[in-house]
Amino acid sequence: MNPVTGLSLGRVAIGALALGNPQLAGKLFQLDVEANPQLALMSRLFGSREIALGALTLLSRGKARRALVLAGIAVDAADAAAGWLALQDGTVPKVTAAGVTAPAIGAVAAGLQGLRPSS
Repeated sequence: MNPVTGLSLGRVAIGALALGNPQLAGKLFQLDVEANPQLALMSRLFGSREIALGALTLLSRGKARRALVLAGIAVDAADAAAGWLALQDGTVPKVTAAGVTAPAIGAVAAGLQGLRPSS
């Protein structure tokens, strides 16, 4: 499967989970759902962004698709930075930071791979 297609489908799936069941999404990201009642709002905001970015990328072609992949790379890099910063300031434990940061770095790599010309 093309890395951009896989990444886009993953975005839609993760986004749908975060939007439809924010408590479960929070638990999967190893966040303390019970101690953070506002987490549902943040999960839904994240979810709608992921659905929109994934769906638009799947539907686009050419320069528009490339621009959306670049936007996704920027978003994923920011997510990785947020995970790193949360670890540094003690907001989350190491396992939670890794659970957020590692997939974001993987998504950056998949996006970059998807930008490479087909061989």
